[in-house]
Amino acid sequence: MSSRQRHDFSQLSILVVDDCRFMRLVLERMLEALGIYNVRFASDGFEAWELINEVEPDVIICDWEMQPEDGPSFVRRVRLDPDSPCRYVAIIMLTGYTEKAKVMSARDFGITEFLAKPVAARSLHARLVQIVESPRPFVRTATFFGPCRRRLNLPNFDGDDRRNQSDEVEI
Repeated sequence: MSSRQRHDFSQLSILVVDDCRFMRLVLERMLEALGIYNVRFASDGFEAWELINEVEPDVIICDWEMQPEDGPSFVRRVRLDPDSPCRYVAIIMLTGYTEKAKVMSARDFGITEFLAKPVAARSLHARLVQIVESPRPFVRTATFFGPCRRRLNLPNFDGDDRRNQSDEVEI
């Protein structure tokens, strides 16, 4: 049985934040093909902030470059604002900026998954499966709040293993 057949995403609530109308339409079609029909749309971070207070999505798919509020600013607000209704929401950063520095920056401001444009349905599906099957614990430090940034459990890791099975790890 393929991964797509094993997952019923129909109960997921998705918020797509992208200033490009065409990209919102493409994502809507891809999500429908995956059986996801509870999808809301926003064209920038400010509009998205208003929507998350209404719908509290399970997943946010967010573009990087938008005006007047861009993706990084929006993600930081979701993660750090004390009034955020969904600080633990899974966030997929969808962007054409794929250089390593941008990917590391996105990881450091609290995204859950990274997805490059142009997006393929298979890649979107893989990120959703990752979110559903392997949710990462959240980490809080003096300078970071978000999903654990480490993806690998290295058997020969030489440092302190500060991860555990709780929803939030205080470091």
